[in-house]
Amino acid sequence: MAKGTSISASSFDFEYWLNKAVEWGQTTTFESQKDVCLHLPKLQEFLKQIYGAIQHMNITPVLKLFPLIGQLLGRLCWNPFVVANEESQQYLLQCLWCLYSAEPENAVELKANEWIWSLLQSLTGVDHGVRNFIQSLHYADEEYHSKLLKNMVSSVVKELQGFQCDRRSLFLTLPPERRRSYSVLCLPILTLPEVFPLVEALLTCHEDGLEETLSAEFLECVSNGLLRKKIFLSEAAVMSLWLRSFPSLEQAIFHLTETLISHPCASLLEVEAIITDSFLPKAAACHPSLFRVLDNFFRTILLESDGHPKIITIIQAFTRCFVQALLQVQPQVPLKIYFPCNHKSLVMALLVHPSEMPSSACSQHLMNIIRMLKGIVQDREVTGTSANRFENWFLLVHFGDWVNVALQQLMMADNISEMLLWLLMFYYEPHLENQQESHLLENMKSMYNQIKAVSNNSTMNLEDLRTTLFTGYLCTEQSHLKELINHLLVSFILFSADGHTIAKESVQLFMLTGAATDGISELLASTAHRLKNKRCTASKDDKVQSTIELLQQQILESPSERVQSHDVLH
Repeated sequence: MAKGTSISASSFDFEYWLNKAVEWGQTTTFESQKDVCLHLPKLQEFLKQIYGAIQHMNITPVLKLFPLIGQLLGRLCWNPFVVANEESQQYLLQCLWCLYSAEPENAVELKANEWIWSLLQSLTGVDHGVRNFIQSLHYADEEYHSKLLKNMVSSVVKELQGFQCDRRSLFLTLPPERRRSYSVLCLPILTLPEVFPLVEALLTCHEDGLEETLSAEFLECVSNGLLRKKIFLSEAAVMSLWLRSFPSLEQAIFHLTETLISHPCASLLEVEAIITDSFLPKAAACHPSLFRVLDNFFRTILLESDGHPKIITIIQAFTRCFVQALLQVQPQVPLKIYFPCNHKSLVMALLVHPSEMPSSACSQHLMNIIRMLKGIVQDREVTGTSANRFENWFLLVHFGDWVNVALQQLMMADNISEMLLWLLMFYYEPHLENQQESHLLENMKSMYNQIKAVSNNSTMNLEDLRTTLFTGYLCTEQSHLKELINHLLVSFILFSADGHTIAKESVQLFMLTGAATDGISELLASTAHRLKNKRCTASKDDKVQSTIELLQQQILESPSERVQSHDVLH
């Protein structure tokens, strides 16, 4: 209707149609039913006009314009011949949506909401008369109500999509209150498959303003339904949910992390498959804002768990999946947006996975990474703060496969490499001051020489290894440096010529010293995962894989306490 035209009930033949509704409701004769069918096209046109008049109004002005609208809509909703027609039902529902208040502010709006709910229940309820009518159409009750609900959903979806297509128009804009009302109205039936298209349409509906129009309860219920696998939506709808509600995103990553901890996987391939299926890596790659929320979550649980090996493994597996998703994003987003606190050159170097490089280039690339990282964290004038050290350490944690390579190369080298040793010290204990770092470096050199001396003996001796282990423990009180010593010894067992001969007994040795096997298990899993690609590994990989499997089996059979999710996350 053109702007400025006066609207009145009389201009819509309102009294005529109200009398018709009363007449139809009082008789059940064939003639009455026939009269309904004959008038349906004109009734639909009338309802369409009513909807056009009230679509931008709330309940109070509507009642002033059409005082008897409740009687009319109510009587029509109770007439099975009217609601059985899909188009008539659509216009009735649209009129009811207009009268619903997502956040009622007075007694009139509260009463109207109750009345609308009763009408919706009457549409989906079955009394004796309606049941007889349904049976006359040869419909099963369940089939009828499923079809009815689909029609209800379809009418709202068409409205949302129609305004979405015409959003450039100055006159066709769906009021935010309407979208909010829809999101509230569908709360009780969110998990019904027939309602999924409406949930999709609401989540993907374009928002012109800065404020969220969908109710917080709706977003929370959708999030819970997705996690409980009660709701199934497209990737676009899930991504829109996370963009609208960061708490939903945090809930999703917490659920994923808890699942990975509570239900141990057979391999990192299985871990990565679960992570990829969660759609979180792809969402993070497509939207840097989502990546930063996820990364802050990982940062928090990593600190709260004191760098628990299981959390580190999950972060590294997620990062591998994220990098694969990032390669598919077009157009490419600048890396600085994802990693604002880190040097671009260092990030680019770490993004290259060891398995993507030939063995001839792998060692040199690792040395380039170490030189860049060491230069950054030791540049006191520019970036030498403790916060900077943490940010660069956190970046290294993401790409821990390079640390795994460093462990292997250190144990396979003929002579000690201070660069490799520095990287390992920084990874396991990033907060050391220069003087502490120099002192520890000398201790680690001594430790390394003792380990290499064991390998030079004519026969591998477990007692020599035990002495080396206890000597290393006496050098430091820090638990993470003790973990470094354990990992050096594990790497020695894996990559020395005869290390496999004492593999079984070495696990017992770690248990006797009270060393936690969590870190050792994660190291073995990550090493096995990395060695599946031959380009950056030694030629004796089959023997190494066999030794890894033996160590893993021994750890599983040991009486160590299995890690539980509440021990890590709470």
